[in-house]
Amino acid sequence: MEFIPYALPLIEDEEIKAVIDTLHSNWLSKGPKTVEFEKQFKEYVQSEHALGLNSCTAGLHIAQLAAGIGQGDEVITTPYTFVASANTIIHTGATPVFVDIDPVTMNIDPKKIEEKITEKTKAIIPVHFAGYPCDMDPIMELAKKHNLIVIEDAAHAVYTKYKGKMIGSIGDFTCFSFYATKNLVTGEGGMVTTHNEEWADKMRVMSLHGMSKAAWNRYSDKGTWYYEVEYPGFKYNMTDMQAALGLVQLSKLESMQKRREEIAQKYNEAFSQIDGLTIPFSNEENVHAWHLYVLRLKENGFTIDRAQFIEELKEKKVGTSVHFIPVPMQPYYKQLGYKVEDYPNALAAFNGAISLPLYPKMTDEQVNHVIAAVSELAQTFKK
Repeated sequence: MEFIPYALPLIEDEEIKAVIDTLHSNWLSKGPKTVEFEKQFKEYVQSEHALGLNSCTAGLHIAQLAAGIGQGDEVITTPYTFVASANTIIHTGATPVFVDIDPVTMNIDPKKIEEKITEKTKAIIPVHFAGYPCDMDPIMELAKKHNLIVIEDAAHAVYTKYKGKMIGSIGDFTCFSFYATKNLVTGEGGMVTTHNEEWADKMRVMSLHGMSKAAWNRYSDKGTWYYEVEYPGFKYNMTDMQAALGLVQLSKLESMQKRREEIAQKYNEAFSQIDGLTIPFSNEENVHAWHLYVLRLKENGFTIDRAQFIEELKEKKVGTSVHFIPVPMQPYYKQLGYKVEDYPNALAAFNGAISLPLYPKMTDEQVNHVIAAVSELAQTFKK
């Protein structure tokens, strides 16, 4: 058995042809493919507006700016996320306020949010960890009660549904990632959705140097050389090469998700029978996108720690990752005074988390090899 990488994109002939066709079209940056991808994506997630960007991070940044978040404000989010969720708050001049996670779902705990709300709080950024949705009803109720903006970090949540509603249609803004490891890939790339036309227009201007919103097509026969800069904006736009990939990937998303679900179900059936392991939470009420399969080692469940477990899996040719190192553990945030001990559930989740390979390109043989490797280690090192 060759080494099984932690993640690989599923890029087939259709995606390659789409990119080549785009190269022949001479539209390399933002153009008609990006506009079409935005249209199809907003229809898929049932949102009024969608803006293609170069990353989910860009979406989180300009969503906060469009909502008027800035110096002196506070934004609530989870400590158990990739640093981009918090970094973008810093970039606006606001202050991140962390709320610990639910130890079962590993998402932000809605019951703990209200105690962190102050007169400076302007927004909540819930992160749909691993593809399982946050409990959005109480979050939206809190937001309404305190007049807060909800900006969903849906980097893991393309395809996720909460109580029958598509993620992308619930919060004030929703930010998606199409990075190379994600469920829908464009290499680099992202999308931000909103139902609010004013915010959508603001973000469109911000995303392309602050130029007037139609300036992207100024080199076409329908464009004009004249543009006006309305805001000191950013270079955050998506390209047509990325959008070409995205359109094909979107058309295949259902079949790719079916394969992810099959693999996750096989993992669940195998690992739920092993003492010392906790499988990811899921239920029938919501649709899990299975972006990640985060297996957790129970505390004191084995004679080796998580780091050694990972090394042993590597020896057995199984690639893994860890999601996530809590943000307060990072040096920059430690120097700001954040302490991971203040978020015990996030720390406990981190200490036991191992993300196993889970992607449509995996063969049954590879899936069975991962199961066998984990099972053997669990038996060898059980207490």
